[in-house]
Amino acid sequence: MADLTCDVLVAGAGPTGLMLANWLVKLGVDVIVVDGKDGPTRESRALVVQARSLEIYDQLGIGDVVLSAAQRADAVAPGFLDRVYGRVPLGRIGHGVTPYPYIEILEQSRNEEILHENLQKLGGCVRWETPVTAVVQTDDGVEAKAGNDTIRARFCVGCDGANSAIRRARRIDFEGVTNPHRFYVIDALATAGMVEGAINVRPGTDDFLLGFPMRGRGAWRLIGLVRDSDSDGTLTEEDVRPRLRRFAVTYDQARWFTTYKVHHRIAAQFRDGPFFLAGDAAHVHSPVGGQGMNTGLQDAHNLAFKLADVVRGRRKDTWLDRYEAERRPVAKRLVGTTDRIFGAITAQSRVSRALRRAIVPLAAPLGVRLVPSTRGGSRLFQYVSQIRIHYPMTPGAKSERDPVVGRRLPWAGDNFAVLRSLQWQVHAYGGVTATEAPDLGIPVHIFPAAPQTPLRPGHLYLVRPDGFVAAQALPGDATEAFGHLM
Repeated sequence: MADLTCDVLVAGAGPTGLMLANWLVKLGVDVIVVDGKDGPTRESRALVVQARSLEIYDQLGIGDVVLSAAQRADAVAPGFLDRVYGRVPLGRIGHGVTPYPYIEILEQSRNEEILHENLQKLGGCVRWETPVTAVVQTDDGVEAKAGNDTIRARFCVGCDGANSAIRRARRIDFEGVTNPHRFYVIDALATAGMVEGAINVRPGTDDFLLGFPMRGRGAWRLIGLVRDSDSDGTLTEEDVRPRLRRFAVTYDQARWFTTYKVHHRIAAQFRDGPFFLAGDAAHVHSPVGGQGMNTGLQDAHNLAFKLADVVRGRRKDTWLDRYEAERRPVAKRLVGTTDRIFGAITAQSRVSRALRRAIVPLAAPLGVRLVPSTRGGSRLFQYVSQIRIHYPMTPGAKSERDPVVGRRLPWAGDNFAVLRSLQWQVHAYGGVTATEAPDLGIPVHIFPAAPQTPLRPGHLYLVRPDGFVAAQALPGDATEAFGHLM
């Protein structure tokens, strides 16, 4: 038994908790991370690592490690049941908007391994086999029972999944619905019937199959639908094989097989005094678009900088309210969007089934071929990759539609490296010299004009340590416009 103290207690060492711990340790915050598991998860689970998450990994200093471990999917193969309509190259669909313009596949287990290894290099650790069993709020923050230990912390972050002990202890509602159907997931080996190197999308009248290429010859993630009317609730891997044959897909053996129901839920609060929720503890939704793990990684990135500011005395406690103000709307939109998309995919009305049978074979081949070469394709990539996330920079503002302010700094080819300093900074992109920028006691970076971005020559941009643009101003107005924000 031990009596421990820290600045921040992180409950849960999945991808969200490990990302949060990495950033907090890097920012000089005293952290204790606990988890009931005996180590990083061994199941692949979440699969896609989005461009914005790769940018965060790069700022952390391990972007190259993550990218080298990933498997690139550079095409989409649309189909319908056992018919395939070819392989449509996506190319660099995110060209010009991010250093990571491709779709990268990297399973959750490998993300966790990389984050855990980096946390150890930074001097942090995880107390495995130490679940949180009780938490209470105290005058000084939080007291938690974890395993046989008592941990006192100023703040506690629940990164402990959809069944979060922290959320339940704080009696925070988990609002939403559960899809009535079940889904199966297989990490299959020696797979046949899939179009290599492509994301295979094959809807059917009553079901669908998604296939994602994984590292290793013939290794695929296969996801399909099981309707309640088709199963007595005890679906096994062997029950799935004949279902796959409807799509002309076979495999030798499975590294991992599971079934699950999809939930679309969001916590009523992301903050409750010294308690915070992040990742699946705060929001869960369907795997449409590969958003779940990535949203959690970005929750952690956002919250880490705010916690560090308060712990180090640079900000007042009310600064932490901005975590919920910024991240909950993102999760709410995501849950709502994936719920609607999944509802359309799984709808069983006669009209829905007829539309899928009639439209998908005609529209899918044409649509997939047109998207990568159009402006709409780039815009879709930005939404899916979470590059277009917008935060209201003025407290209480409902709709700030500025193309730069409130958004992650637009990529201009060589302007992301300076974000690794983890400081507030001022940027200019043409039309301004260093001597024209006011002395605000923070670094000033002058870049060439970036005509392919919304960054305007002659303007100064105040960039937060997390890479989001807090404000813009002409040089003569910058002192007043920027001074109160830092």
